[in-house]
Amino acid sequence: MNVHGNASIDDQSASVEIGEDHSDLREGVRRLCARFPGEYWRGVEAKAGYPSEFVTALTEAGYLAALIPEEYGGAGLSIRAAGVILEEINASGCTASQCHAQMYIMGTLLRHGSEEQKQRYLPRIASGELRLQAFGVTEPTTGSDTTKIKTRAVRDGDHYVVHGQKVWTSRALYSDLMLLLVRTTPLDQVVKKTDGLSVLLVDMRESKGKGMEIRPLKAMINHNTTEIFYDGLRVPVENLIGQEGKGFRYILDGMNAERVLVASEAIGDGRWMVEKATAYAKERIVFDRPIGQNQAIQFPIARAYASLQAADMMVRKAAALFDAHRDCGADANMAKLLAADAAWEAAEAAMQTYGGFAYATEYDIERKWREIRVGRTAPISVNLILAYIGQHVLGMPRSY
Repeated sequence: MNVHGNASIDDQSASVEIGEDHSDLREGVRRLCARFPGEYWRGVEAKAGYPSEFVTALTEAGYLAALIPEEYGGAGLSIRAAGVILEEINASGCTASQCHAQMYIMGTLLRHGSEEQKQRYLPRIASGELRLQAFGVTEPTTGSDTTKIKTRAVRDGDHYVVHGQKVWTSRALYSDLMLLLVRTTPLDQVVKKTDGLSVLLVDMRESKGKGMEIRPLKAMINHNTTEIFYDGLRVPVENLIGQEGKGFRYILDGMNAERVLVASEAIGDGRWMVEKATAYAKERIVFDRPIGQNQAIQFPIARAYASLQAADMMVRKAAALFDAHRDCGADANMAKLLAADAAWEAAEAAMQTYGGFAYATEYDIERKWREIRVGRTAPISVNLILAYIGQHVLGMPRSY
């Protein structure tokens, strides 16, 4: 694959390309995804399985190592190039959720891990020897209020002893490593509520059955999600990422990248829906005319397309700012908001266009429709983004 792309961004300026940027990268992803048609994904979902063959193919092609620097065996691509990979995966009818996790989780290790940790793990993640696809943050009673997490890690010699519970930890049964957010100092003992949180790198191969129990959670979509119980899990102190008590900042630091990558996926999903709806509207004949001739069918698809085009430009802007090391918090959040909404608009247009056939699994519309809806809830809900914009961009009083 062409791992260099064609963007020109430096620390002082941020440029946004229009049109099909990173064309070689896009074509490579499309060729790979053509080997995994809808039948493959329906089969994986029917078994509530994990797309091992797909993940292996992406790893062997180097795509899952996109953001790992070349010195550690990766491709050293920009966040925009990584987003293009995810966009094309979803635009091809595949599912990129297994990919984005490793991309943005790895960033915490890359930016805040020690050199010894990076040398130990990043080359093996890049080669596919290790999978880092699990992120333990959310808890049953805290949700988005991350500072209130109750999972506790207490220092005991050269180990931390962990007790607590996490929920919605996707891919935990298929990942070798996990980043785990814990509270190392109780909430009532810190000056700022964001203090006292730490990030541990957990080797799940050594932890299962030794203080860590993983239980699958059945859900509307097949993200292989789980709940995890920690009861005396011992994690070596050497697996602490960065400084003890500074973990909340480390997690926040990775969220802009996460927003950009997830927004890119949403753009891909929306493109797939618009293309499917458009093709069906042209070929489906009812009352002796193609249904796409009717404005009630044509206009929602056209509006969804326009919304996607606008959201795509916001995603490109956020990525350009991120790659130029410029402040991009507001832009990344708005990109995620607009892309999630535009993809959902496209999904609804496709559902209405296909009518009853949208519910037939063989068309893959209902599968993608369910996947797209998640983007309006996770990894951050659209309402929390609106609250962020209202407070931090527009200067209105905090609403929560």
